[in-house]
Amino acid sequence: MMQQLLLKEIKRKKSFLCVGLDVDKDQIPLDLNDEPDIIFNFCKRIIMATAPYCVAYKPNIAFFEAYGLEGWKSLEKVMGFLNKEYPEIFTIADAKRSDIGNTSKRYAKAFFEYLDFDSVTIAPYMGKDSVEPFLEYKGKYAILLILTSNEGASDFQLLNADGKPLYERVIEQSKKWKNADRLMYVVGATRSKTLIKIRKLIPDSTLLIPGVGAQGGSLQEVSVNGLNDTCGLLVNSSRGIIYASTGSDFDLVAANVAKDLQKQMAFYLDKKGVL
Repeated sequence: MMQQLLLKEIKRKKSFLCVGLDVDKDQIPLDLNDEPDIIFNFCKRIIMATAPYCVAYKPNIAFFEAYGLEGWKSLEKVMGFLNKEYPEIFTIADAKRSDIGNTSKRYAKAFFEYLDFDSVTIAPYMGKDSVEPFLEYKGKYAILLILTSNEGASDFQLLNADGKPLYERVIEQSKKWKNADRLMYVVGATRSKTLIKIRKLIPDSTLLIPGVGAQGGSLQEVSVNGLNDTCGLLVNSSRGIIYASTGSDFDLVAANVAKDLQKQMAFYLDKKGVL
């Protein structure tokens, strides 16, 4: 059901943009310092400004955890605002959680029940019993990290595993897990050339693609190599949107950047025949 709602939103907005909420107080405009909850108010203004152009929001949990109890209270308020005012927009807890089964169940409860996210990012290193508790929730999704953009990704993800890179083995194995239809996958935008191969392994899955913008990923390459017949992509931009300006007009500038990305995405969606 959620996948259908997401596709409807993609077609309505002609966009597959995800806005990352990586909240750093040191970069929040000074005119918000007098607000009672500057983290929440910064996010609220970003959301209200960019909502017409995006289909997903991705709060990076570390950027809220860094402020302790204050940050968690702000995260609760952000999710309450999103779920009340923009229930049609897909939400991603960028938490990169996983652990032994009973611990993963508590992580899943926290993000899916208490905070009511639609999805959460998962590190798959510990295997199926660390992931399957997240897949028990109907209408919720686990987003597996398979191939990331960071420098250390090659330490493990590209290792030879019986003639194939390890990330391919992760994909193949994950398709055998219970409720695997509730899986999505993370592929860094700087790995766009591998999307052709990845699409052969998971042609119908939704891929979360971080790294367009500040990290140097190419929207054109990601779109050409990663789009499928129903879109199948969520391309994230965080710093490139939310910190496009550090002035009092930060939300208006963020909206303009998001709108520009949306226009580019509309072109690729139309070219692919999704719209």
